[in-house]
Amino acid sequence: MDVALTEWQPHWATDFAALAERITNAAGARIVRVDHIGSTSVPGMAAKDVIDVQVIVRNLPDPELADGLLAAGFTRSPGAHELRDHVPESWRGDPGAWDKAVFRPPAGTRPGNVHVRVAGRPNERYALLFRDFLTDDRGACASWALFKRRLALAAPDLPTYGQIKDPASDILMAAAERWATATGWQPPDPLPA
Repeated sequence: MDVALTEWQPHWATDFAALAERITNAAGARIVRVDHIGSTSVPGMAAKDVIDVQVIVRNLPDPELADGLLAAGFTRSPGAHELRDHVPESWRGDPGAWDKAVFRPPAGTRPGNVHVRVAGRPNERYALLFRDFLTDDRGACASWALFKRRLALAAPDLPTYGQIKDPASDILMAAAERWATATGWQPPDPLPA
C-alpha cells in the first residue's frame, strides 16, 4: 500500500465528529472519552486522508465494547502490530502499558483508525501530547510535515514508512516533552467523574 499524503483539510474535524458519534452510538456506555488524534487533528498538517480516533476505556480487553463496535459494522484490524503501539526506546516500564485494540469503520464509510486504549496509560498521553504540541508549535508542525512528505517519497510503502516514522516520532516527542514541561501541559483527567 502506497503512502499518499494530502494537505490539511478543514472537513477532517467534521469527519472526526461524525465518526466519534458513530462510535459512541455503538459502544457509548463503555467509553471514557473519544479524541481526534494523529496528523488530521493538527490544523495545517499534511496527512494520510484517514481519520485517527482514540477511544479511551477503563480496561482491555473490553468484550462489550468490541461486541458493540462489531455489531455496528466496525471490523477488527488484523495483525500483531495492531495490538500494541510503538514503544519508545526511552520507555522503562512494562511494554504492556502500550497495548491497544484497533478497529476500522464500517465498509463504505469514511476511512479511519479507531485506536482503543486504556485510560491513564502512556499511549493515551503520547497521542494527545503529539496533537497538542504540533498544534501549538507551528515551526515544529511545518518541520514534521516536511519530514513526512520527504519520507513518503523515499519510502512510499506503508510498512517501511511506519518503520522509519516511529523512531523519528520519538525524537519529535522529546521536544514535545520539553514543551509540556515549559507550558505545564497535562492530558485530560483519565477518568472523569
